[in-house]
Amino acid sequence: MALDIFVVLIYAAGMLLLGWYGMRRAKSHEEFLVAGRNLGPAFYMGTMAATVLGGASTVGTVRLGYVHGISGFWLCAALGAGIIVLNLFLAKPLLKLRIFTVTQILERRYNPMARQASAVIMFAYALMIGVVSTLAIGTVMEVLFGLPFWVSVLLGGGVVVVYSTIGGMWSLTLTDIVQFIIKTVGLMFLLLPICLYRVGGWDELVAKLPETAFNFTTIGYDTIITYFLIYFFGILIGQDIWQRVFTARSEGVAKYAGTVAGVYCVIYGLVGALIGMCAKVLLPDLDNVNNAFAAIVQASLPDGIRGLVIAAALAAMMSTASAGLLAASTTITEDLLPKLRGGKESSLAMTRLFTLLTGVAVLVIALIVNDVLGALTLAYNLLVGGMLIPLLGAIYWKRATTAGAIASMGLGCVTALVFMFTDGLEANTPIYYSLAVGLVSFVVVSLLSRPTEAVADLA
Repeated sequence: MALDIFVVLIYAAGMLLLGWYGMRRAKSHEEFLVAGRNLGPAFYMGTMAATVLGGASTVGTVRLGYVHGISGFWLCAALGAGIIVLNLFLAKPLLKLRIFTVTQILERRYNPMARQASAVIMFAYALMIGVVSTLAIGTVMEVLFGLPFWVSVLLGGGVVVVYSTIGGMWSLTLTDIVQFIIKTVGLMFLLLPICLYRVGGWDELVAKLPETAFNFTTIGYDTIITYFLIYFFGILIGQDIWQRVFTARSEGVAKYAGTVAGVYCVIYGLVGALIGMCAKVLLPDLDNVNNAFAAIVQASLPDGIRGLVIAAALAAMMSTASAGLLAASTTITEDLLPKLRGGKESSLAMTRLFTLLTGVAVLVIALIVNDVLGALTLAYNLLVGGMLIPLLGAIYWKRATTAGAIASMGLGCVTALVFMFTDGLEANTPIYYSLAVGLVSFVVVSLLSRPTEAVADLA
């Protein structure tokens, strides 16, 4: 275990060093938020994939594979499909706008009030994305190193807060590339082959698991549809993902490198599900299936190699945690703070300050919440339930109004919260009903209110 801890400490030190290097490159507001809009194919593909595949995609998919078999890959498949569609069809118009946040789209179509209202929802979503992966970091370190949970959260999450604060998007990009390489090697080329070897090979895996474990629909059609409603559409409108799109050097970079990143996400999901299936064979009686990933790593790997795979898992979690953190702070400094300061734009120093404060909030919330997939579902239910309809309406419906957009946001979010409270975080009803209520309220209120004059044509 001492060797494993040493490997992880080397990894953490490397992240901080890259954060410091990123700080030297982030000399302007635009470089801090979107890396100067200058990423080429390799950097763009790596940072896009690393951003999407975090704690829930790693720990959560292994858990789903443990419980449902190969069909546990659908979570990552929905994320990957969203990345592909976003980069093929939406990246081109987004790059032309040269904006920083999703909510600026709503201001151009409606008015500043719509931007402020949507910014509150986007902030809650991005903050919870940061919390989800910070929570996953703490869970893995707690199980593998025997540290108290609060210490694990503060150590692992603290590294993310530091490098995100000092270097912004440049730090995130540099660390994402290293994290992308480490988690690809750690999970795809070390953990999965070793787990299969421990099981006795593919034939033994097939022999020891029921036939349903190899059925791609075992998880249930309703769950698959819900994953696409939540995660596919969430990717299309999430600030953490759009902010990565804004970093592309050109439309071609976004289109081709982004598509490769989406395909990678699907493959990553299959790998995670297979690892979970191996864990089911090797550790059939886990007390807590949420710990399937940490348990299989601890049981299957030798010293040193275990440390590298732990670093791979932390890499996946840190990349998404930092993306959520920067997205939340960007929403504050670009959408909310200027309104409070009479329209005055935020400086680089103030952007760094609010990134730090947002990071502290993420750490505090992560110490309170204890369900990785539940927290992720909460974030995406609020985002999709509250913002999908107004955003699509902004682009495709000329009769949409500001009043309709705000009514849809408010009622959609409230409906999602009510059904998450009554039916549980993992229920399908919150997203179905929030979208239905959001759509009806958007159409009815828009038709009953005065048409809004669009500032820009977004279609």
